[in-house]
Amino acid sequence: MNRLYLGVDTSNYTTSVSCVSDEGIVFEQRTMLSVPLGERGLRQSDALFQHVRQLPPLIERALSSVNRAELSAVAVSTKPTGAEDSYMPVFLAGKLAAVSIAASLGIPLYETTHQAGHIRAAMFGQEREIGAAPFLAMHLSGGTTDLLTVRLQNGLIGEIDRIGGCSDLHAGQFVDRVGVKIGLPFPSGSSLETLAKSAVDRGLKLPSSVKGLDCSFSGQETQCLRLLEQGTPKETVAYAVYDCMARTFAKLLTGAFERTGFCAALLSGGVSGSPLLRRLLGERLRQRLYYAADGLSSDNAVGTALLARDQFSNGR
Repeated sequence: MNRLYLGVDTSNYTTSVSCVSDEGIVFEQRTMLSVPLGERGLRQSDALFQHVRQLPPLIERALSSVNRAELSAVAVSTKPTGAEDSYMPVFLAGKLAAVSIAASLGIPLYETTHQAGHIRAAMFGQEREIGAAPFLAMHLSGGTTDLLTVRLQNGLIGEIDRIGGCSDLHAGQFVDRVGVKIGLPFPSGSSLETLAKSAVDRGLKLPSSVKGLDCSFSGQETQCLRLLEQGTPKETVAYAVYDCMARTFAKLLTGAFERTGFCAALLSGGVSGSPLLRRLLGERLRQRLYYAADGLSSDNAVGTALLARDQFSNGR
């Protein structure tokens, strides 16, 4: 029997549904939440409302594209991370849908976290290379800049412990706030990177604020906004943002490699999908860095569906 596994994720800015089999991805669609031009985000109530509108058609497409009799389990992200106080109302939309699907089909429901889904999606296709040993991970997004240790247990993602990260402004917020100031749409990652690649002057250096395994971007954001107001070319500022992030993350990872003795790191989250950031990091680090496959760095439900498959296959 061909078994299928459904994943649902309703993060801050993306509604996602995915279905995987034992062989690979069967269905994957996502819809970005709409943010008005000039705004730097959405209130949770507005984001939740958009999820409630966008989730039904995605689920209908997913269920109509597969044999429902082959669905064996459903997984849903119910909170941002595994921290005890981690909570966001937007995840309630996905949980409601997943509970309803699992109950109506009489199949197991697994609750997981948005962060675990990102890590699992980034592992997809390179599980053998990563192996079974503990590894470092970085979750780089608009809501999270976490330096993590990840341990696998019987092929499952086990303990995820935060050992460092950003103490104020997250990497994605840094990118988006500078991008919105320039006049780019939110989220601004791809547009800001396009600008950065066109920069002629790449000598502008923002300070890299790192203390131990913690970093900060709030001061750098203030400096970028001031430079833009003073007439510094937007392309120059855009490149400086990526250069600053690369130097900052390289310092964090170097310190973490030394502290843990681990020899590999997995980078996930929308910010980590930047080809420019990957190149700049690769120039600064010799350790093995793993990244998500194309399209799986940003928010998606593929990792969530894979977690359902992992749990079901291990008899959980």
